[in-house]
Amino acid sequence: QVQLVESGGGLVQAGGSLRLSCAASGRTVSRYTMGWFRQAPGKEREFVAAVMSATSTYYANTVKGRFTISRDNAKNTLYLQMNSLKPEDTAVYYCAARGAVGWYTRRNDYDYWGQGTQVTVSS
Repeated sequence: QVQLVESGGGLVQAGGSLRLSCAASGRTVSRYTMGWFRQAPGKEREFVAAVMSATSTYYANTVKGRFTISRDNAKNTLYLQMNSLKPEDTAVYYCAARGAVGWYTRRNDYDYWGQGTQVTVSS
């Protein structure tokens, strides 16, 4: 079993930045695909970004160029640096993990989930 705990959410003005963290425990996740999803009120949970290895990352078009996903395998931690935030980025952000390497962008692709952290961007 893998436990995931997100942190770093909060309230920020449009154009600002936040850095989310996701601490994993229970197992070493260095060989896992790790991802970030988000869910706004009344909407489906959507893919944001994922990382297979330090150099294999991919992003949703809505965040490409503004968000950066990274991982620190020594700390068993995943990050999401979010810059140039927009009000439409407001959502609960979830960390997810799958015990395999691949291009996973669907919610059902992931086996483990954190509890989520709220990000609110004011205009």
